[in-house]
Amino acid sequence: MNRQLKVGIIGCGAIAFGKHLPNLSKQKAVAITAFADIVTEKARQAAEKFGTTDAKVYSDYRELLADSSIDVVHVCTANDAHAEISIAALEAGKHVMCEKPMAKTAADARRMVEAAKRTGKKLTIGFNNRFRPDSQFLKQVCDNGDLGDIYFAKAHALRRRGVPTWGVFLDKDKQGGGPLIDIGTHALDLTLWLMNNYEPKVVLGTTYQKLANRKGSANAGGAWDPGKFTVEDSAFGMIVMKNGATLMLESSWALNMLDTREALYTLCGTEGGADVKDTLRINGEKYGRLYANNIQFDVKGADFFDGRKESMHERECRMWIEAILSDTDPVVLPEQACVVSEIIEAIYESNRTGEAIYFD
Repeated sequence: MNRQLKVGIIGCGAIAFGKHLPNLSKQKAVAITAFADIVTEKARQAAEKFGTTDAKVYSDYRELLADSSIDVVHVCTANDAHAEISIAALEAGKHVMCEKPMAKTAADARRMVEAAKRTGKKLTIGFNNRFRPDSQFLKQVCDNGDLGDIYFAKAHALRRRGVPTWGVFLDKDKQGGGPLIDIGTHALDLTLWLMNNYEPKVVLGTTYQKLANRKGSANAGGAWDPGKFTVEDSAFGMIVMKNGATLMLESSWALNMLDTREALYTLCGTEGGADVKDTLRINGEKYGRLYANNIQFDVKGADFFDGRKESMHERECRMWIEAILSDTDPVVLPEQACVVSEIIEAIYESNRTGEAIYFD
């Protein structure tokens, strides 16, 4: 594990600067040697701040992929480009981390899975909430069977007024949707992973654009332009799994409610339950009494239970690089992320048709 990996970044916007680049730069086994963005100045700024002294800058990602010295590519573009770039990178012999959601469409997500299998290269998706300390701890609890059979769950992705007014978030053509595909995808991935259940049977969903047609001056990201708000402002889904388990997904950027939760879960099993409300809470019944144990975690990155102190983003990056160097599976498997995309798309389709969407 002493080899240094050469990494290229495609898409040098906010998610690259805020998440990928700072945490890649902390990895001793990584050298960031190439940057691509359709706005060349963004790539140049990224290279100056995070790149090696001889880092190369491109306006066309295909030129970056042609560099045989690059081992790993991180795709940090708008959703509509995820599949095209990720597949091209895999076929160019690179391991790929693609930001969430996996793709704009489920068909594209399936193409990405197939490309990873065909090329033998590793592909993972940036579902960073799996790497929170509470998530990592609860995963062990669930896998150990301490909650029993998890037959009911909720995936929470609710903001009161948290519409992202920058970039292309409000552009349906670029993104494929609003809060459902943006933050709902995080909550859904996290909940499915904790349940270890990736076999949906039927999905019923609704989406709304109720608050988007007015200026949200109280919005955390500033007032939005109703004329450019082409995606939903909230969306909800009920997913019944093949084993009979039921999962409710709730997502919003703008919703008149106070009990907001984002990238969180509620799990109900035969032996116990779990949720997060300030702390991780595990509940159940023992010796004829109901109990609730509060387990304190700083989800922004406190002392981790294995003795490390690192943020979820740094942990995500470290474990991804370690998977490549040790030739093991990444924490987020592409097949799992593909199911997330399929369910998200089914919710949109159910809303469009007014009918439940059945899986084969």
